[in-house]
Amino acid sequence: MKLNRQNHSGGKKHPERIIQFGEGNFLRAFVDWIINEMNEKVGFDSSAVVIQPLPSGRIDMLNEQDGLYTLYLNGIQNGEVRSDHQVIHSISRGINPYTQYEDYLALAENPDMRFIISNTTEAGIAFDEKDTLEGMVQNSFPGKLTALLYRRYQFFNGDKEKGFILMPCELIDRNGEELKRMILRYANHWDLEKGFADWIDEANVFCNTLVDRIVPGYPKDKIVQIYEELGYEDQLVVEGEQFHLWVIEGPQWIKKEFPADKAGLNVLFVEDMTPYRTRKVRILNGAHTSMVPVAYLYGLDTVRETVEHPVLGRFVKEVVFDEIIPTLDLSQEELEQFANDVLDRFRNPFIKHLLISISLNSMSKYETRVLPTLLEYKKRKNQLPSKIVFALASMIVFYKGKRNQEIIPIKDSEDIIQLYKEAWDMNEGSEESLEKVVRTVLSYEQNWKMDLTSIPGLVEEVTKYVNLIEKEGMEKALEEVM
Repeated sequence: MKLNRQNHSGGKKHPERIIQFGEGNFLRAFVDWIINEMNEKVGFDSSAVVIQPLPSGRIDMLNEQDGLYTLYLNGIQNGEVRSDHQVIHSISRGINPYTQYEDYLALAENPDMRFIISNTTEAGIAFDEKDTLEGMVQNSFPGKLTALLYRRYQFFNGDKEKGFILMPCELIDRNGEELKRMILRYANHWDLEKGFADWIDEANVFCNTLVDRIVPGYPKDKIVQIYEELGYEDQLVVEGEQFHLWVIEGPQWIKKEFPADKAGLNVLFVEDMTPYRTRKVRILNGAHTSMVPVAYLYGLDTVRETVEHPVLGRFVKEVVFDEIIPTLDLSQEELEQFANDVLDRFRNPFIKHLLISISLNSMSKYETRVLPTLLEYKKRKNQLPSKIVFALASMIVFYKGKRNQEIIPIKDSEDIIQLYKEAWDMNEGSEESLEKVVRTVLSYEQNWKMDLTSIPGLVEEVTKYVNLIEKEGMEKALEEVM
């Protein structure tokens, strides 16, 4: 038996009020779940029409199942391991604009439509000068969206009451502002009247957003077992973690129309999302980047192993609570709650997160995720954060490319690979030659956007730790730094 509305009686149909660009795992495990929760708990009474943003996708599959699919949420919540599943009913139908372009544009004529949500990957919010307004579907997501918005503007004669609340979920900074900029660029490129640009500006709200939920996706390795458990076939089963966070930057009145907070969801409506983005990058991503070289050289392979290890778990916790949190400006309670949630997420027994996967482009990751903490800590406390400096030293040793006798599969840009080859070729085993290695790496301004050798005491501290790791091995070096 296949999952569809004939075979599944639960969940009523809701009016179409949301246009959603993207049918992928993340939106279905995050946004559509949130809509489903609001429908069930606070009477939001809305469904999404899903638009396939690329020529190939899952819209046919979604329509075969009448928009239904099963979501598994697995992880640790309030200290307990949980695995829950439910059928999501918040999608009414899907449209492929490459074969149903008029059906797609007709959505603009529905007066009930109010929200536009998207996740078309980081590359999705882009401009394609070959896109035209007339005749055929546009290639880019902003091009398609501009055509839809222009149809609405024309159909309702520029009525300011018929604008949208747009909440893009693409993982780029200031995503709402960037999407608006692209739409206005298309309006100019297509030589549309000034009234349309004014309507975009005055009748629509473009929210910057931050989304956070790990979504492993379709569980193909255990799908037969899942079918047996469910009693039906579902080609769109998706797995996500228990944790979720959606930060929406915009006017406070939006939460009256989109009452996620009233449904008990971790959806925050804020005037400025910057501190929340900084919190995520510094704590979650920063902890990942700091732990990788230390734990990997210690002999571990996964994030979960690392945080459950008696020594490395303590190292990660102290990096977060003693060195990262003191550099952030949100309330202590908010920061500590988020940090504890992050550590629970790292312990998730349902996700096998390999350290070597996170190690991709570690140099640029350290620059964006960890270096700001190091600099802010030095500024506020007039000393270096010892464990974050130790992580930097460990990264330099990691890029040497050996874990005991095992070759480490280093993945980074050619210039970084070459930088480390030249640096480690200078090493003769003496502390003086190790200092040359350290100076070569820390002075590479192309990566760091500054010369790190100018930070008082950093060269000496990093050299001390590199020497310790090289001479004593990671286990003894970590004991000393702890």
